[in-house]
Amino acid sequence: MNSAVRGVIAKHSKSFSLASRLLDRASRDDVAVLYAWCRRADDEVDLAPAAERRERVERLDDELAAVYAGKRLDEPVLLAFQGLVQRRGIPVEYPLALLAGMRSDIGPVQIATSDELLVYCYRVAGVVGLMLCHVFGLSEPSARENATHLGIAMQLTNICRDVREDAERDRCYLPRDVLAAAGQQGSERERVCRAVARLLALAQRYYRSADAGFYALPLRAALAARAARNVYAAIGAELAARRFDALAGRVAVPLWKKLLLVASAVSQELWERARRRLRGPGSLSEAQRRPS
Repeated sequence: MNSAVRGVIAKHSKSFSLASRLLDRASRDDVAVLYAWCRRADDEVDLAPAAERRERVERLDDELAAVYAGKRLDEPVLLAFQGLVQRRGIPVEYPLALLAGMRSDIGPVQIATSDELLVYCYRVAGVVGLMLCHVFGLSEPSARENATHLGIAMQLTNICRDVREDAERDRCYLPRDVLAAAGQQGSERERVCRAVARLLALAQRYYRSADAGFYALPLRAALAARAARNVYAAIGAELAARRFDALAGRVAVPLWKKLLLVASAVSQELWERARRRLRGPGSLSEAQRRPS
């Protein structure tokens, strides 16, 4: 794999790069390729002048069609992604859904309802979980749903972390119905804090669902997925420690804490697998497995 492609994840996501070190080399390279394509698509739209963004998404659609048609490609990320989708059998509807999510980011954004927000989170992050299922060879339907929920939980966490930055881009992903449920008492900032608290509580439900699916992954993939889950959930904990004040600026999880969370993920997964061998799969409730 081209070193420039491999370096994208290390440059742009220290959390995912750290978690991916728990993978075997082949899976780590495949995850790096998938991340590089997703990042390239995101930057192609977000970093473009506003007037050109719709045209950029259309160009991404054309590139994706070329990838799946098996056409000759020279751009390193596209070439690597083409090899990945052919090797792992990733259905085209997943990257198409991701591009549909990016298309909805064009122009001012105001999410109306929680359901609309969850559809958006599915498109831009849930389908990434589904693509990773193909990378890791995961076919069990319920576990694939859990993987989708992990992507949704992470995106909800991202949205809560980035409220201020998104507002500067004329984007508000805090749904109107959530803001309304937060009540009219206090300042606008206090209402935003209450809305962030509600979304992080929703994210926790999806994280719990994700926890129910790690058993179906190969061990090293499960360790990496649980590590990423722990680090991302810690972003919500950092916000909670700040009374959910997302307008105060982006929170970050320090490296020492990330390392502890990765170590905790390893011990959690090894313990859970030992428990399942000794006592059977256990009995997570349906509500824990599948958020409504």
